Amino acid sequence: MPSRTPHSMTAEVESLLGPAPASLAQPEVVVLRFRRHGIRLVPPLVVLVAIAAAAGYWVGALPAIWMNLLAGAGAILLGFGLGVVPVLGWLARRTTVTSRRVIVRRGLLARHRSELALSRVREVRSRRGLGQRMRGSGDIELLHGAESLRLEDVPGAERVGDALQELMERNYEHATRAQLQYGGAPGPQAPGQAGRPSAGDPGASFW
Repeated sequence: MPSRTPHSMTAEVESLLGPAPASLAQPEVVVLRFRRHGIRLVPPLVVLVAIAAAAGYWVGALPAIWMNLLAGAGAILLGFGLGVVPVLGWLARRTTVTSRRVIVRRGLLARHRSELALSRVREVRSRRGLGQRMRGSGDIELLHGAESLRLEDVPGAERVGDALQELMERNYEHATRAQLQYGGAPGPQAPGQAGRPSAGDPGASFW
């Protein structure tokens, strides 16, 4: 898949949301949903296969019944702790990007939800290590004031970064128009372009 330029991503966002409206009266819509890159599932699945193979070899081959029972119970506990729990943790963490917010949900037993209004974001930064560049993922950081929201190992990081940059600029424009319309002070300094990810590998499919 060819890499997408900021212009093509802008056209894609506009095809979904339409031209930038003069107000925030437009309904909020979901633009993206994704989890961390699926490569994170490889280690726990390998561990599960290894534990299953070891259990199949040893359980039943030991001389005493209690030894076989202990080996089976140990295999189950190891498989659950090192294989099943990481997979469930990956499934439980999901990021949703709407036309106005970034919403991060995570947690197995206790669910946590974090939201960040795109109108508060002032810069979008990305970082891609060598391994992430090879698989088309990367880390994205959304700066808002002295704080930031970090999205780790995002699949298709270049496309997601372009979409977030476009949505950030749209929401800044909407917020500024609303403040001027209702006689408020002008908004803060316009978001810069430094956070736009540079052209790199094509994005991977979302998980």
